This record gives sequence, C-alpha cells and structure tokens, in this order.
Amino acid sequence: MRIDVVTLFPEWFEWFASQRHVANAVGLGHELGFVDLRASTPLNAGQVDDTPYGGGAGMVIRVDVVEAALEERYGAAPPPHRTVALSPGGKQFDDALASELAAEPALTLLCGRYEGFDERVNEHLATDVVSVGPYVLSGGEVAAMVVADAVIRKLPGALGHEESVVEESFSEALEGAPEYPHYTRPFEWRGHSVP
Repeated sequence: MRIDVVTLFPEWFEWFASQRHVANAVGLGHELGFVDLRASTPLNAGQVDDTPYGGGAGMVIRVDVVEAALEERYGAAPPPHRTVALSPGGKQFDDALASELAAEPALTLLCGRYEGFDERVNEHLATDVVSVGPYVLSGGEVAAMVVADAVIRKLPGALGHEESVVEESFSEALEGAPEYPHYTRPFEWRGHSVP
C-alpha cells in the first residue's frame, strides 16, 4: 500500500514516520509519502489560499492549488485511487472505514487548513470526505495521522504480532465494542488486586 499525505507541513510527519509500526510497514514494502501544497502552487510566493466568496472570516485553500499538487504527484487530478479530504463535516471515521481503506492499494489524504478546502475539492478531487470527530482542529495534519495510524495498524506485519489487531477495541471480533480491561503486575496494588 502507498499512503500519500498532501499538506502544508510535511515536516510534521517526521515523528509519525519514525513510529515502530509505521517503520515496520515501510520495511515490509509499504510506502508513506508527503506532498507539500506550496511546492506546486500556481500562485505567487507559495500562496495556497484565498478569501471566501461572499465574505466571512478566515481563508480557504483553493481548488486549483490542490489540483496542481495532485497533478504534480500523480499526473492526474483526481488521482486514480481513493482520495480522502479530511474535514469536520465529513463522514465519521471508524474501525470499519479504517479496514476498508487498509484494503486499498493506494490512499491519498488531503489536509485542510484555515477554513478548509474550497468545496470543489470535496466534490471533484476527493472520493471521500472524512471527519475524525465532531470538533474542529487547526488543520488536517493531526486527522491525517489518526487515519494513517488506524490504517497502517491493519497492514499485515505492521504490529509485529498478527494477534494484536484481531481482538482490539471496535474490531469485528469484538462486534464493534470496546476491548475488555487489561491488567499486569503487581497483582496487588494499594489494596486493589487483579480480579
């Protein structure tokens, strides 16, 4: 599988790429790449956004900027594979969607910023619009890490032990429920023992 993250801040993902399960997946032949929106912008001085039509606060990432980044990376916009725009108004991300995305040969994650994307990005360049929760983040980078982390954990060999992914919270084995409680040593701690 190849996962590309389209972002204004590719350097933010250096820590993420160094995590053990991500490094394991890359070591097994999966790929994790980053596309800097500013690198291919058709606008001057690295500009990627503009004021919203009709007024309002904040700035909006332009559709032509996202299109240029996708064309630079894939030679086509939209790309010929699953492309997820991360937005608070999207479909709620869950374990079932993580499994679905993990089965794809390639995945592109589009990180919004400011007031988000020009709606034409969601309508014409993305195959999916996904939210990691009913709240607003400063940008899509943290959301992209959430999605990529959940997807990569499902790739064979990423966790080191195949059983680790079978019976975890929200998995099919647990019928979408949270996982059972876990305990370790010491058996007795401040008057509380392992049941």
